[in-house]
Amino acid sequence: MPPLPTNIAKGGRYALVIIALTQAMSLLDRQILAILAPAIKKDLGVGDAEMGLLYGTVFALFYALFSLPVGRLADGWVRTRLLAISILFWSAATGLAGLSTSFGLLALSRLGVGIGEAATSPAGTSLIYDYWPRQRRGFVMAVMASAIALGLGGSLILGGLAAHWWDAAYPLSHLKGWQFAFLVAAAPGFVLSLFLWTMHEPERGAMDGIATPPDPRPFSASLEMLGAVTPGFHWIVMRRRRASAAMALRNLIAIGLIVAAMILLTMLSTAISPRPPLVLAGMSINPHALQWSVIGLGLVVIVNLVQGVSLSDPEASRVIRGSPTLMMCMAVGMLQSVINYGMMAFNPTFIIRTYHLSMQETALKFGLLSAGVGIIGPLAWGPLSDWLQKRYPGTGRACVAMLAMGLSPVMSFWVYTAPDADTFLWRFLPYSFVLTGWLPPLYAIMYDQVLPRMRGLTSSLYLLVMTILGLGIGPYVVGLLSDATGDLRFAMLSINAAAIPIAVLMVLIGRRAVRDEAALLVNAAG
Repeated sequence: MPPLPTNIAKGGRYALVIIALTQAMSLLDRQILAILAPAIKKDLGVGDAEMGLLYGTVFALFYALFSLPVGRLADGWVRTRLLAISILFWSAATGLAGLSTSFGLLALSRLGVGIGEAATSPAGTSLIYDYWPRQRRGFVMAVMASAIALGLGGSLILGGLAAHWWDAAYPLSHLKGWQFAFLVAAAPGFVLSLFLWTMHEPERGAMDGIATPPDPRPFSASLEMLGAVTPGFHWIVMRRRRASAAMALRNLIAIGLIVAAMILLTMLSTAISPRPPLVLAGMSINPHALQWSVIGLGLVVIVNLVQGVSLSDPEASRVIRGSPTLMMCMAVGMLQSVINYGMMAFNPTFIIRTYHLSMQETALKFGLLSAGVGIIGPLAWGPLSDWLQKRYPGTGRACVAMLAMGLSPVMSFWVYTAPDADTFLWRFLPYSFVLTGWLPPLYAIMYDQVLPRMRGLTSSLYLLVMTILGLGIGPYVVGLLSDATGDLRFAMLSINAAAIPIAVLMVLIGRRAVRDEAALLVNAAG
């Protein structure tokens, strides 16, 4: 086998900048809801649980569902074009939020943002891995993580300042400050899409020494993937693919168990924190029933995907199922997302409510701090994880991720019990730096477990699990506990219980990563 390339492909640095900016814009348009939440709650008359549902659950289902067909499309079509079209779509959906006057229309906007942003990670990760050699990918993922931080911090700064400026300049306008902020956030995406459309598409698989021929039918395969996972339509696809009676029975049993579990969770949530019904499309809906119905649909999609891949792409199914490391990485990412999204969704509200800062003060102080540390942190942790991986194959990256995910929950109790705003911000500085260390090494471990042509599918599968069970549950649970207890601090700190299974899984990942990666081609061949 010839040696793998060690140099960055031509245009690789430019591509990394553009893809990183795409990632930043994705997080900006997604996260801006957090800083605007107090104003939205006041105007629309909803509670913390409903904002958690809007921030996480409504967005999560469609983001996760559409990440599957666009992930499959990213594995076979021109990824630069796919990203350009996607950012146009989600920017338009973000702009729709600026015209929203009801919870239903705002939810529709979030739905559209979820659909549009679904291509960002599958197509972006697949694209950038074909520009950069294997030994530099910890750095690549560090840049992507820094871009996420730029988007998160930028959303607070842009959203808070734009809303404050508009309300101060036009206090009698029918357009509220939070609506204006959404319109401002939508604008840059239209420009960025032009750069993506004209960017060079690299040779797929060249950096890994694995020839990857063009996909003759990327669009039909993508549509087939959507049908295979969409509840109801998946029965048609299963029949066309000649699924066995045993597989169909397993699918029915799984759906039945999911429905039963969601009914029980709806009853439990309603008992813990009764909420007034939401009016959507003229119908009154229990918000807890809406929450768990969406999560249930997402779980059915996961079941359908796993079964569908085993029928349509046995090689990918063998590779994914044959790597316990990959499965554990997905579980760790999901659990960490429960913590991260649960905290992020309510950080601005916590600061405003606890320390009585204005939206403008919170945007400037917390937004700049979050962006600065979030950019610097991954750029330090990513190269460190690459260096440690060379010295300690398999355990180097795992140790960095385990340190970040094990220490940060302990530090959160020190941060969120700060007596005043200045102390909170100073304590948040080292906490945030430590927290940024998990993503670059974990992602690098995960994507090295599959063949290049499977990275879009793997990214989509990970996003589905992480989004439905992480983003879809974390913010909602924090909002639910906050409404039930009247104590947002308690609700936010409680979510850190997810760190216990994370620590156990990371130890196992460190022990298995090299062994499972070595078995990659054997698993692919069956």
